[in-house]
Amino acid sequence: MARQMDPESASVSGGLRMNFYATTLCLAYQSLGIVYGDLSISPIYVYKSAFSGGMQLYEEDLEILGVLSMVFWTLTLIPLCKYILFVLAADDNGEGGTFALYSSLCRHSRMGLLNTVDPAHERVSSCRSETSKDTRMSLLIKEFFEKHKSSRIVLVLVVFLGIGMVIGDGILTPTMSVLSAVNGIKVEVPDLHENYTVLIACTILVSLFALQHYGTHRVGFLFAPIMTAWLLCISGVGIYNIFRWNPGVICALSPHYIYKFFEKTGRAGWSSLGGIVLCLTGTEAMFADLGHFSKLSIRVAFSGLVYPCLVLAYMGEAAYLSKHRMDLHRSFFKAIPEDVFWPVFIIATLASVVGSQAIISATFSIVSQCRGLRCFPRVRIEHTSNQIHGQIYIPEVNWILMVLCLAVVIGFRDTNMIGNAYGLAAVTVMFITTCLMFFIISTVWKKNVLLAFLFVVIFGSLELLYISACLSKVHKGGWLPLLFAVVILSLMSIWNYGTVKKDAFELQNKVSLDRLLSSGLSLGIKRVPGICLVYSNVASGVPPMFAHFVTNFPAFHHTLIFVTLKSLMVPKVPVDERFVINRIGPPELLIFRCIVRYGYKDVRDCYKFETQLIEEVAEFLKQEAHSKEMAVRGQSPNFMFAAVGNEVSIASSEQWRNEIKGGSVECQKVNELKEAREAGVAYMMGNTHVVASDLSPFLKKFAIDIVYGFLRRNCRRPAIALQIPHTSLIEVGMLYQV
Repeated sequence: MARQMDPESASVSGGLRMNFYATTLCLAYQSLGIVYGDLSISPIYVYKSAFSGGMQLYEEDLEILGVLSMVFWTLTLIPLCKYILFVLAADDNGEGGTFALYSSLCRHSRMGLLNTVDPAHERVSSCRSETSKDTRMSLLIKEFFEKHKSSRIVLVLVVFLGIGMVIGDGILTPTMSVLSAVNGIKVEVPDLHENYTVLIACTILVSLFALQHYGTHRVGFLFAPIMTAWLLCISGVGIYNIFRWNPGVICALSPHYIYKFFEKTGRAGWSSLGGIVLCLTGTEAMFADLGHFSKLSIRVAFSGLVYPCLVLAYMGEAAYLSKHRMDLHRSFFKAIPEDVFWPVFIIATLASVVGSQAIISATFSIVSQCRGLRCFPRVRIEHTSNQIHGQIYIPEVNWILMVLCLAVVIGFRDTNMIGNAYGLAAVTVMFITTCLMFFIISTVWKKNVLLAFLFVVIFGSLELLYISACLSKVHKGGWLPLLFAVVILSLMSIWNYGTVKKDAFELQNKVSLDRLLSSGLSLGIKRVPGICLVYSNVASGVPPMFAHFVTNFPAFHHTLIFVTLKSLMVPKVPVDERFVINRIGPPELLIFRCIVRYGYKDVRDCYKFETQLIEEVAEFLKQEAHSKEMAVRGQSPNFMFAAVGNEVSIASSEQWRNEIKGGSVECQKVNELKEAREAGVAYMMGNTHVVASDLSPFLKKFAIDIVYGFLRRNCRRPAIALQIPHTSLIEVGMLYQV
């Protein structure tokens, strides 16, 4: 007999369901202004770019319909099938992008080089590895990467290359979108000088980047109505052109027209792929911007509105061109009916601004991920939303992007050359995603390797075809994204290399506590009131910076806490699993170590950090007191001890945490800790100067002494990044030779 649901429970369940649907639709609406702007603005320049160069000799109905057929099937295969169905499912606990794929691979296998955290500190309950059995091929792939370090180096360099292309895309997208839209004014004002269009484009770009500090949430609600109006406009104009000029264009949806196109155009048709690929620009943003929204909201927005509107727009433009071949080089604006030209032009200009937002937001997300894993110099990251943790703003990156965008607009001016660079950047990132998906399918999802291989063959072969066409135009502007990618790859590699070498030096030169205390007797070390938080990257022993300080100034505070911040290859670490407290040395010394674990997308609230840290140490002391009390009574404490060397940590149960909160345990040490805090809290950090050793080769000296040194001097200092009060900061100068 079926059990009847309680009316009140049914009402609550229905309310939650309605709230979920409302939230999803709201996010889908916002995503129109953030995620899909770049992809939706592409009809402005696709046909113009496709029929440039050698294709100017092929402007018959067959070629026009062939381009339409390729655009349709490219949109269907790459954004709809590859990204919406497969790639979005490969998120890293809600995060997307190239780095999220790499993070997932590193967590499920030993493919990564970036995570230097001790395995005992890696485990996080929110990101547990799947327990499904490995296939024979997945084991072989994992063993290969574990055995050959060179393969792991190649993998991380490929990831850095993809990140460089995304950031390069963040420079090219605004220039291409805005300049193409502004050039549409020449349809009605043909005598307008080029300098005026460049000036208008630069003004719009400055305004766009000036809006970024308001955050994705506000910008999304500002831009979403514009993009909705744009999609409805281009689909409406498309339907009008189809019925007025050539309803037969619907036949071009057959892939047979692609075969006819290449049969007639040959090499010129292959070269035109460099322009056709522009219909894909902004596709990667659907995955890279996933942290700003949700998978369902992105899928709903694309499938329900973006995809059908784009198909109608391209079909309508092809229908118009089939009767007006002389307008191929300004086809989009020429296809707009005269009566609605100016309203559509204004919306197109506004939409070009929105089109730039997708990749700018994606750039912020990826830089944040890289910064979290110490692959990017320290920058200021502002979280602009309390509801969606991935919505961020990075001032330094924002203004650098703006300057570079203005430089490209003023320097190139020609949308054909910018388009050549733009297409190569976009499709290279997609191909790297395809390659990483092979490892995701085979080693993370643990599916048959043939399925992973089939995925690469279907989507990778199409992307390689487009890449080959774009590479043929390297000398016509295609060199620009390659330059951006190489520069960013080099900077990220050198920053990570220098950071790893600095950490290795500290680890090799750390001092044992016993040695420090024994030498302290001869030095006559004094204890002063207060608490000192000693920041370092050493997770065991005493950092050389602190030993250097004590040797020259034989005194330290009543309570010492060695703080080590570690970034895990996970998006977020639960707050109750963030702190790992250990005691160093005998209890009367009150010396502790705290390993603070962050995910690469965690919000680091530095203002509350001191309070949280001291509360965790106080709880640790209460646990110790409780364990001694239980031991005297001959009872087993309801928590476990874990010992590493001379350091002891306690992992408590939920029952014990509730007992502490109830105030059933009194501890004299806790009172001493409170008194020490009232006496004042000081912060100690190393002010290190890293240089290459005299015996190092020239390349290493150049990387460490010049590039890494320049980046360290000009990025945000650690104390500023951690928002440490300047009046309480103690900096210890150190020279590291790596």
